[in-house]
Amino acid sequence: MTYRVALVHSFYSSHQPSGENTVVLDQAEALRAAGHEVTIVAAHTDALQAEPGYTLRAAVRVATGHGRSPLAELERLAPDVVHVHNLFPNFGTSWLERWPGALVATVHNYRPACAAGTLFRDERMCTACPDGDRWAGLRHGCYRAARSATFPLAWAGRRGPAMHPVLRRANRLVVLSEYSRNFYLGFGLPPRKLALVPNFVDASGAVHTMDSTVEEPAMRWLFAGRLSEEKGIVPLLQSWPENEPLDVIGSGPLESACRAAAPKGVRLIGALSRQQLRDRLPCYTGLIFPSVCPEMAPVICQEALAAGLPVLALAGSAAADSVLRHGTGAVYKGAHELPHALTAAHERFPALRERCRRVHAERYAAPSWTATMASVYAQAIECATGPRRIDIAEAAC
Repeated sequence: MTYRVALVHSFYSSHQPSGENTVVLDQAEALRAAGHEVTIVAAHTDALQAEPGYTLRAAVRVATGHGRSPLAELERLAPDVVHVHNLFPNFGTSWLERWPGALVATVHNYRPACAAGTLFRDERMCTACPDGDRWAGLRHGCYRAARSATFPLAWAGRRGPAMHPVLRRANRLVVLSEYSRNFYLGFGLPPRKLALVPNFVDASGAVHTMDSTVEEPAMRWLFAGRLSEEKGIVPLLQSWPENEPLDVIGSGPLESACRAAAPKGVRLIGALSRQQLRDRLPCYTGLIFPSVCPEMAPVICQEALAAGLPVLALAGSAAADSVLRHGTGAVYKGAHELPHALTAAHERFPALRERCRRVHAERYAAPSWTATMASVYAQAIECATGPRRIDIAEAAC
């Protein structure tokens, strides 16, 4: 069965590249290819932030839930199901209770429980706010390292994650990993309400068509991601063995620190387009994933599997859990284990390439994602056709 679907998404600024933006666009195309009628109801930070008073309006909108609403457009579209991806910071949340139809929401990060959205502070994982210290994020200025910027998020979340408007209203919540599922279940959400549906990656672009002007990265390792603290890139470089070639692809606030920490054999390549990165992936020995925050479902790891590239992940993230569960690489526990892990991976990883491709095809390809989402939409529609139930314990129908 096919559905009319409205995807609601506040697009993050292009000055801070977001995997969520890419995921939303990819999912819209996949749903259309499967026969669904899809409209993206969007708010774009790039356009809105140029308006006078944008920062103040966004702060009030986040703190109170009142402000820009997609409700009029949704009523005009009359979709079978509304699929919310991100409302922060350009859509309010008060409209959610006024939408009478089926509503699905994907939880892309930890922002309902953490102002930073990462569960990360001061170089380590932090769960102070979800553990009950509601104002810890404000004291530490966790969002953009500023208390003024954090206050709207702290105020909005003062009643705890279970009372978050999106988590409370959605008929079905899509989570991206076992880690995030268990995390949100810990706040009393009904198990049936949560659907584990990992993001997908189209494997069609994972073909080696290396530009002849670029040096072949054979036998080199790869880090690809934002050069920021939670990604663990500087500690990785500080502990990286000089005899192991490594390419670092990406940009971010720690670029200068990365250059200072990079040992001999490490190349800092900078940011590449998605297709340029995909073209390179099959040539590497493996992907290094040293993230020191839990993450959700990093797209780069799925891109790697599509290209037949095993992953060497630092323990503690959803990516590491996935590697162990599906046998698509290896996990190391810290800097002291890294040299041995690299040596062992040189021996094991070549034999894992076909397995990586197979796991991607079975779990992270578009056809399986669209089939699962159609089932989630059907469940949400069935739930929404009965009497409205406000109590969170009954919201899963």
